[in-house]
Parts: sequence; C-alpha cells; structure tokens
Amino acid sequence: MPPGPSRFTSVDVLRGWAVAAMLLVNYPGDWGSIYAPFEHATWHGCTPTDLIFPTFLFVVGVSIALGMSHATPSPTERRVLLGKAWMRALRLVAIGLLLHAVAMWAYDIAAFRPWGVLQRIGLCFGLAATVVLYQRARGQWLCIAGLLLGYWALLVAGGSVEPWHNIASRVDAWMLGAHAYKFDAATGLGHEPEGLLSTLPALATTLLGVRAGVVLREQGTRSLLRFGLLALLVGGAWPLLLPWNKNLWTPSYAVWTAGWATLLLALCHQLFDVRGWRPFGRSMGINAITAYAGSWIMACVLERFGVFGAFYRGVLQPAIGPLLGEKAASLAFAIAFVAFWWLLMWAMAKRGIRISV
Repeated sequence: MPPGPSRFTSVDVLRGWAVAAMLLVNYPGDWGSIYAPFEHATWHGCTPTDLIFPTFLFVVGVSIALGMSHATPSPTERRVLLGKAWMRALRLVAIGLLLHAVAMWAYDIAAFRPWGVLQRIGLCFGLAATVVLYQRARGQWLCIAGLLLGYWALLVAGGSVEPWHNIASRVDAWMLGAHAYKFDAATGLGHEPEGLLSTLPALATTLLGVRAGVVLREQGTRSLLRFGLLALLVGGAWPLLLPWNKNLWTPSYAVWTAGWATLLLALCHQLFDVRGWRPFGRSMGINAITAYAGSWIMACVLERFGVFGAFYRGVLQPAIGPLLGEKAASLAFAIAFVAFWWLLMWAMAKRGIRISV
C-alpha cells in the first residue's frame, strides 16, 4: 500500500481563515452599509473579498496533494481512491443543493440555485482528484494550461467579457433561467457566478493548489514563496489582455488569486508548522463544511422568522450606529456572527468532534 497522507497544521489554519472570512462577508447586518474591502468588485477588478473563495478552492487542491500518496497507486488502489473522491464530491454537491432548498424555504423559489459554492467545491474536488490520480506533474500542468487558455479562448470567441453578454452568462441563462443568481425575465439575460463554463478555470485554481501542496510537502517555505511570486507576476500582467473578474473567474483572476493564496500558505507554514505557533483558526478549518453549512441554515431560519433583522435593528444598530456609523454597526453584526461559529467550532474541536463529509 502507498504511505499514508501527510497533515500540515498550516493547511487547516488557512482553511479555517477562509471559512471565517466567508462568513464575515456573507452575513453583514445591512447589505446597504458595507465597507468597500468587504464587498465584491462590481464586475472587473479584485477586492480582498474576491480572494476568499479562490483561496478555499486552492486549499482544497493542497489537501488533495497531501491526502493522496505521491507514490503511483496500483490500478485497484486508483479505482478505490477515485470512488472515494467522487463519493465525497457528490456529498458536497448534495449538501449544496440542500442548502439552496433551505434558502428557497426561507425566501422564495428563486433562491434555489442548482449551481452554488458547495456544488462548485464538490465538482472541483472530484475533477482535481481524478487528474491527480491519472496524471503526473507534467500532465497536471498541461491540464492547468489547457483549462486557462481554453477558457480564455471561449471568452474571446464569445465576443465580450461584459455583464450579461459574455458566453459564460449566456450559457448560464440558457441552462438555469430564473434559477440563475441574476436573471431578467424580460430579456432572458442572466448570470450565475458559479456557473458551468466558469467552473473550468475554478478547476485550474484547484489544480494550482495541488501543485502548491506538492511544493509544501517536498520543498517548504522558500519554494512556496517563489511559486506565489511567480503566480502574482503572471496574474498581475495578464489583465493587460484580460481583466480580473470573479464573476467570470477569468484566467488572470485565477492565477492572481492563486498567487496570494500561495503566499498565505507559505506564511501559515512558516508560523504554524515551522515555528510552532498556536494554530489560531484551526478549529474552523477541521470542521469547515460544518461551519459553512450550519451558518447558512441558521441564517435562513433566523431570517425566516425575522430574528436576524430584529437583533440588528434592535440591538447593534442603535448601540453602534450613532457612535461609529452604519457601516461599523453592520460589520459588528458580521463579527458577532463569525464569533458565534468560531466558538462553536472551538468547542467541538476541544471535545474531539470532527464531522467529515
């Protein structure tokens, strides 16, 4: 049998930071009162918030690299590992669909989205694991290049990278209709940020995480720094030809965000694996899907019964708004929400409770 998987505290910590950041930007007290760094770019561009989801997908790739042996598995072992990977991928997709069903119950039928964050994570996990099982390093790099350049070619062939009229949005509107994230029934135009075509470069992000995971396992901090700086150089120059865009997950955006994720991984590795710092955030990382799914369900239930809005308008907004402003009050609500789930995940970790998907 191949040797067992490697485990790095830094990977759990970075995953935990990513999930905490997701919750922070997803649950403000007032969507009309948000500081600019906590908002996504309207279309082209990249804010700190736009780094969060690709960082999580990048860590998924790192985990694949560390969780699968670098030794070549036998055909039987490969089939077993492939089956396990896709069972996990399908469970993630199923949880994502369930969460959107809960959102439909809490809001309305338009809140149900066949595509979504967990659905994308599940698909990218399954596909990236398949690539790792059947391709060596050279083949993995060719897949990354093919996905990024091929998607770039699709965008160019589509004739536009502007809202509504690009090829990715047109495919989303055709497939999903009113269940797309945005849809205009009058024109038939729509857009889904986790749609079909943009999953291709998201898979490249995951595979870049795989390659960074190999560097982490075999070489360490300095090589990770070189990897990250090279990605930033390429991703920083690419917008001269194709802008950063999270909604379309443009290739320039995929490489740029992978560069920042690699530098964060290098920082976490140096602090928590090498220097042995207390792993602040690891509890969120080891139960990441639990925190994400649980917070989603909690938010939907509380919103359905008006508790969310009542707590914000009745407690935080009057206490903080007059002193520090509406944006500060909105951010305080998000921080309180994250703190609740942070403490809950810490308590679970203290009791050795880990819920695997």
